[in-house]
Amino acid sequence: MKREVRFGVAALRAGPAFALLGWSIPEALPTAISGLAVANAVDDGFLAGRPVVGFGWLAVLMVAAVIGSAGSRKVFQRLGELVEPFRDDLVRRVVGSALYKGVSGQPDEGALARLTRQVEIVRDTYAGLIVVIRSFVVTVVGVVIGLLSLAPVVVLLILPPFLLGFGAFLATLGFAAAKQRASVLADERLAASAGTVLAGTRDVVACGAEDHAAAMVSGPIHDQAAAERAMAKVAALRTACFAVGGWLPLAAILIAGPWLVGQGLTAGLIMGGLTYVVSGLQPALQAVIAGVGGSGLRFVVTLGRILDETTIPPVEGPREHDRQGEDLILRDVRFAYGPHSEPILRDLDLTILPGEHLAVVGPSGIGKSTLASLICGLREPDAGSIRFGGIRAGDLDAADRVLIPQEAYVFAGPLRDNLTYLRPDATDAQIQDAVAAVGARDLVEKIGDQLDPSGLSAGQRQLIALVRAYLSPARLMVLDEATCHLDPVAERRAEEAFARRGGTLIVVAHRISSARRAERILVLDGVTAAVGDHASLVRRSPLYRDLWGHWSQPARLTHDPDGIDAGAGASLAHHLGQVVPHGPLGQRQPGGDLRSGGTVGG
Repeated sequence: MKREVRFGVAALRAGPAFALLGWSIPEALPTAISGLAVANAVDDGFLAGRPVVGFGWLAVLMVAAVIGSAGSRKVFQRLGELVEPFRDDLVRRVVGSALYKGVSGQPDEGALARLTRQVEIVRDTYAGLIVVIRSFVVTVVGVVIGLLSLAPVVVLLILPPFLLGFGAFLATLGFAAAKQRASVLADERLAASAGTVLAGTRDVVACGAEDHAAAMVSGPIHDQAAAERAMAKVAALRTACFAVGGWLPLAAILIAGPWLVGQGLTAGLIMGGLTYVVSGLQPALQAVIAGVGGSGLRFVVTLGRILDETTIPPVEGPREHDRQGEDLILRDVRFAYGPHSEPILRDLDLTILPGEHLAVVGPSGIGKSTLASLICGLREPDAGSIRFGGIRAGDLDAADRVLIPQEAYVFAGPLRDNLTYLRPDATDAQIQDAVAAVGARDLVEKIGDQLDPSGLSAGQRQLIALVRAYLSPARLMVLDEATCHLDPVAERRAEEAFARRGGTLIVVAHRISSARRAERILVLDGVTAAVGDHASLVRRSPLYRDLWGHWSQPARLTHDPDGIDAGAGASLAHHLGQVVPHGPLGQRQPGGDLRSGGTVGG
């Protein structure tokens, strides 16, 4: 219970909280002057034979009530500034946990229920608790101020039993929370047992297993009944607490009436004290007991289940001094979709140096996108390791790598928010440079300030995503057929822009021209993993020769000697990475300092 309370308190934001308290002052005005107005109306008005004065004081009370209602209106207007950010934090926690578990191979089947039901329960009860507790505090403070101005001696009669009843209620909260949680769990167990028995009713009757079926549900039924009886005891305790805190102060004033008169208190002052109890303390105590005892327990139990079932994804990025250069190194990487499936990747060794441009080619379904996901840490290899700058791929911070899939995601809203999603602090000049580099200037001018995804083609969405990625600070960029909906000229412009941008670039090729623009090419064919430049692979990789001959686009640019693309062989960085030899496939191949090793399963 303490954990949930601390979580709720920590979620309070100082600015909205102080604004809420500020507007609570006029709301507390009717309570603060109610007893004082009644006392003066009785003593100076009706008992003194001046009914006009008496009605005047009652009119003052009515005006205070109007002012209080205006304060209440402002309070509820500012309530959303506290509650909605809290709800958003919970949604981020639930969604982030579900995604983190999903990519870790542990799908969270209860995430949808937590997101659609439990988060809303916590939100509503959180708002109710804020309203009830704030109203209680404001009312008690107003009553104390009013009593001190009316007759301080009455405070000594009222506050001790009131605080005793309230303290007793607080003491029962831990017990009540435990019983509420036990009731919820008993209800879940009963529902599960009864559901199992009811689903097999025909089999139970056919086999004559009625007694066995009854025994299966009898235990959960007794547990549920015991939990409900415990909740009834909790309700009885709350009633006793209210009797002590709400009715004892009233009895104390009535019993001490003769003594108070002897101390010089008038009938009006005594009636004023009674008014503070009846119209102030009693409703406040009843509201806080009902609110905290009802909504509060639901808040604690439901929030506790959310906190228990969600895992906060690691948000701390790798420290700068932990980074060991920016080499991307794959060692003995093995991956299969299930324990009985053939491996998609088998014993793959690969080293990509900082700033290198690698293209990945191969038939559809051979494992290219799987490799991209492994490199970016979205999947864990079954064996081996993948590290970027010495950091395990699964531990990379979002600022370290960007993966653009084939189907680009854009969202409705300001275009600038779409473009700067990975770099919110980007300047106008940086945005314009990225737009121009990727070749999206005409599209950006056409869209304007607001983006509607339904009005964009797949290629236009890819251009937006490419600008977004270009702006990001990531040093590892993976384009998984991220330009497949662009025409060849636009694709060439975008890929060359990313190559000039700096950092390591890996392109899962959609067209063979993407491979021609890369410094090195990784060919996956389901048996071996061949690595080299275009010329060496044409000589030694039958699959690459086949892709070169049949997968390339028609020759349209006569000044390209290979009839593929004017950008073929464009001069980029000249660093050469290496694939460390592994097993008999790691023999040195002619045609360069490139070595391949490992196999890729089909």
